[in-house]
Amino acid sequence: MNETFGQRFARLRKNRGLTQEELGTKLGLSGQAVSKWENDLSMPDVSLLVQLSELLGVSLDELLGKQEPLTKVIPEGERKNLNDMVLRVRVDSAEGDKVTVNLPMGLVKAGIAMGMKMPQINGGKVNLEGIDLEEIMRLVEAGMVGELVTVESADGDHIRIFVE
Repeated sequence: MNETFGQRFARLRKNRGLTQEELGTKLGLSGQAVSKWENDLSMPDVSLLVQLSELLGVSLDELLGKQEPLTKVIPEGERKNLNDMVLRVRVDSAEGDKVTVNLPMGLVKAGIAMGMKMPQINGGKVNLEGIDLEEIMRLVEAGMVGELVTVESADGDHIRIFVE
């Protein structure tokens, strides 16, 4: 059975640890409006979709139910040149800070050769040192692309690392 928009929306909201009221407040709406979406009695206005996807930490495609695998392995003959790829690190801190880092994979490979490690972000509050750049490079060289690492800390920080 396919998941309705309301069911998917409720699941995504709960995954982020938000109540209907909290999400409504962030959108300038009532919790009752959110409840109607989750019960498939109404739909959010199209002008809210981008903001909703950001608040829920998902792509618009996932929010709307058109979901492709987050990661996939590209056959060897179809892979992009490593120098044409980008490592993206997205951090949404519990305090509301949003940080996005985009690094060309060629630069990442050179940095690994020089001993580069993942940085601390947001004044040291979000520590990415446990993320192994060399392992990410091995995955990419084996043809894996998409969202490679997802971390949700106990403090409420959300970290996503993907390669495109």
